[in-house]
Amino acid sequence: MASVYETVVLGIVQGLTEWLPVSSSGHLVIAKEFIGWHPPVLFDVLLHLSTLFVILIFFRRTVMGITKALLKRNFNSVEGRLGVFIVVGSIPTAVIGYTFRELFKSFFDNLMVVGFALMATGILLFLSDRRHSFREMNHIDSILVGVAQGIALIPGISRSGATISTQLLRGIDRKVAFEFSFLLSIPAVVGGFLIESYDLSLLITNVEVVAIIVGVVVSSIVGYFSLRILLKTIIKQRFHLFAFYCWAASILIITSQIIQH
Repeated sequence: MASVYETVVLGIVQGLTEWLPVSSSGHLVIAKEFIGWHPPVLFDVLLHLSTLFVILIFFRRTVMGITKALLKRNFNSVEGRLGVFIVVGSIPTAVIGYTFRELFKSFFDNLMVVGFALMATGILLFLSDRRHSFREMNHIDSILVGVAQGIALIPGISRSGATISTQLLRGIDRKVAFEFSFLLSIPAVVGGFLIESYDLSLLITNVEVVAIIVGVVVSSIVGYFSLRILLKTIIKQRFHLFAFYCWAASILIITSQIIQH
């Protein structure tokens, strides 16, 4: 059974690391090992809904603009083109996620993989923040960002870090990169929710629902403010600072695994 303490701890970890480029999946693997509780599918499903809620609130105006443009088939407007890019970028993410799903899932029980993946995330963050970003997106960019999002299913590879860094390396404007990274996550979050909720009804009676809901609410609140922090760091060209954290975490994890074995 879940306790409020356990779900709140995981909720805080999820809320901070879901948006900051340090890999929420990698940190959740570490946190679960630390507190000794592996949450049921219900918790992951509700976290997906929490993530979706935060994105829709934070980007509500853009989401409404995209929806209106697509319904009117106005693909020449800024919102219409952005909607098309989201659709195009979601294709490689879906293909990678479907093809390598079982392999990526097996990595969640391997802290050594998480350690090396965090090292790779740090390198990507450090290199990307050195590029000048000034231009708008195109279809090739959206495909490459979609590939990066698919690869980020590996625990330790930050989704926001991989998608934003890919755009910065391509010279895309920082604010555009930030916005597109999280708008592109909407179809992925919905897909993850549908996949993980297939046996939800079997789990509701076997977990402490109140404790889980508390953890999810905490995750939403923390997540909203961490998203605002991330925007400021990108605009002020401090994105690379997260690289040092990723490297430190990577070294600690790899060293601990070597000592244990």
